[in-house]
Amino acid sequence: MNNIVLIGFMGSGKSSIGRALAKAKNMYFVDTDALIESFEGRKIRDIFAVDGESYFRDLEKKCFEWLSSSVSNALISTGGGMPTVIDSFSPLGKSVYLKVDFETLLARLKAEEFDKRPLFQDVEFARKIFEVREPIYAAKADFIVDANISFEEVLKAISQRL
Repeated sequence: MNNIVLIGFMGSGKSSIGRALAKAKNMYFVDTDALIESFEGRKIRDIFAVDGESYFRDLEKKCFEWLSSSVSNALISTGGGMPTVIDSFSPLGKSVYLKVDFETLLARLKAEEFDKRPLFQDVEFARKIFEVREPIYAAKADFIVDANISFEEVLKAISQRL
């Protein structure tokens, strides 16, 4: 597969970096969260509220399977929790972990955005999830890019590694 898969925590820049990188590389952009919302016909926060996180993680697995068998020449932005339920991103493409520290995430995410992110309702809870997921992202990435730097520098770093 000639896809590029961006992984990382909520607010790490996967969607914004993904869109820009896809445009620069003449690739399709796919956001797994948007795809799941399209499949389900409802917002992720509603999926979490009605059916819970376990149901959502099952949807992420189904989304991954569909993408692995159907998509090429795409820049794929995953949901922050997808790496916790996927053994390897190799069937889908080359995975890039956008590594960012928690304080940078807080600075990027405005308080009014927290309601759009179900796991960010409690900042300390989000911090604990972040600490658990960090080694998972690192283990599942083909390479890691420091995303604490500027948008342009992140794009350049990914392009150089590819």
